[in-house]
Amino acid sequence: MRKASNNEIKLLRKLARKKYREKEQRFVVEGERAVEQVVKNELIEVETVFLEARFKVQEARFKGVELCMLEEEILTEVADTESPQGILAVCKMPEEIQPEKLAGERGIIVATDAIQDPGNMGTILRTAAWFGAKALIAGKGSVDVYHPKVVRSTAGATGSTSVLAGDLEEVFSEFERSGWQVMLLDGGDEAESLGSVQPAEKTILVVGNEGNGIGKKLLNSERKKVKIESAPGQETVESLNAAVAVSIALWKLRVES
Repeated sequence: MRKASNNEIKLLRKLARKKYREKEQRFVVEGERAVEQVVKNELIEVETVFLEARFKVQEARFKGVELCMLEEEILTEVADTESPQGILAVCKMPEEIQPEKLAGERGIIVATDAIQDPGNMGTILRTAAWFGAKALIAGKGSVDVYHPKVVRSTAGATGSTSVLAGDLEEVFSEFERSGWQVMLLDGGDEAESLGSVQPAEKTILVVGNEGNGIGKKLLNSERKKVKIESAPGQETVESLNAAVAVSIALWKLRVES
């Protein structure tokens, strides 16, 4: 196992920032279980795994991936967590899926309208993969899906769900022409209870910003608004966490589809 080069260390430092992730088309996966999972999944290209010298590695678990030794102080510097586990990986970003490739598909697509919390986005991606969503559409204002905290929150599921980023109003118009029904998670009085909804063969489930919900520009009469009902008489909690709401809705729609 060779030592990491100066250029590799410089790259690790740069990848903490979105503009360099986009420029290099690379991102970092941190933590033993997450790195092992992305290597095992073989869904994204893992270029290099960096390890502290103290890390006891079983090379068979990283078959086909280059391993590099990184000094503890350097790994601590480039890691996103305060107490890193002594292992991280540099991976290539997969290509974004294009709407035309999904036009003829059936199932569920998840869309995020300005989801800003990395933990929520990571959990949504992980949940989407669990329930077999065809893709995730990250609308404008949503946190970068390759942000270190997002990647960490997916617990190794990064790459399991295809991703498309763009303006939701424009993207939805294209999908609706292909027969996809847009379903908006909304807590308003006009929304239909999720429990009574029959999913379409092609459904896009939309979750809005943590504080403001779904933007008004996405609301129109042809798009179904649905809400997750609370227990009768429950008045102490105003709303559900965004990622929790997506999880409940995906379970319901998956069961009924």
